[in-house]
Amino acid sequence: MKPYPLEKVYQLIEPGPVVLLTTALDDRQNVMTMSWHMMMEFTPPLIGCIVSSADHSFAALSQTGECVIAIPASDMAEKVVAVGNCSGRDTDKFAEIGLTALPARKVGAPLIGECFANLECKVTDRDFVERHNLFVLEVVAAWHEPRDAAPKMLHHKGYGTFAVDGEDITLASKMP
Repeated sequence: MKPYPLEKVYQLIEPGPVVLLTTALDDRQNVMTMSWHMMMEFTPPLIGCIVSSADHSFAALSQTGECVIAIPASDMAEKVVAVGNCSGRDTDKFAEIGLTALPARKVGAPLIGECFANLECKVTDRDFVERHNLFVLEVVAAWHEPRDAAPKMLHHKGYGTFAVDGEDITLASKMP
């Protein structure tokens, strides 16, 4: 084994899939690209996500305590990157990039019509926000597009490189 550069460690452990996080504040909707997230619990479903305090979405998520995690298929790769390459401070990303905002049922942030799944979320824990920009979200409603039976997802590998899901394999599991 040889030493590995610490600044590249995230490329080895990047959680994926890449998702889009939507927020709404003062009747202004926004969307950001996010790949730093993790499942934390099954029931209720809890997701931890990092939203940098430098991101425009941070203020909306902090103030409203609500968001949607929209999961795009790999055919949306160019739009996903376009969302990540501009700021909601000065761009209406939905209009600019061509995303369809749909009303959510339990949160003020919009669903994204082009995504195969949308998770309505509420912030349930802010204990790590100040130190690590880590929000704990509870999924309060979930939606999917049934016609997309096996969508391929994007996984960020760092510095503009992405992987697309490969072949699924099923192995015996003793987990409930």
